[in-house]
Amino acid sequence: MTGKFELTKAKHGQFMFNLKASNGQVILTSELFKTKASAENVIESVRKNSNREEAFEERTNSRGEPYFILKATNGQEIGPSEYYSSKAAIENGIASVWKNAPDVKIDDVTV
Repeated sequence: MTGKFELTKAKHGQFMFNLKASNGQVILTSELFKTKASAENVIESVRKNSNREEAFEERTNSRGEPYFILKATNGQEIGPSEYYSSKAAIENGIASVWKNAPDVKIDDVTV
């Protein structure tokens, strides 16, 4: 089994996607988009930026849990990761994006 982008229809007819690892775990979640085409464009941005080390900014939430933000070359935030339990876990999450994002298929479940 390989990873995938799962494109879904969210509230109020908007669209979003999750990048999932081969084990089904969500690695990266998008914001909501008004159109399916916008979500697909951002998936392409994830693919393009996923192998740039400087595209990953590590952060910590208010509970001390680490996570990362994937950023485009212009500095715009593409999407946040899930929360992780440790520095090692966040590094594994970033490695999973490097591995999965460039070539995986889009599973369109919007229909």
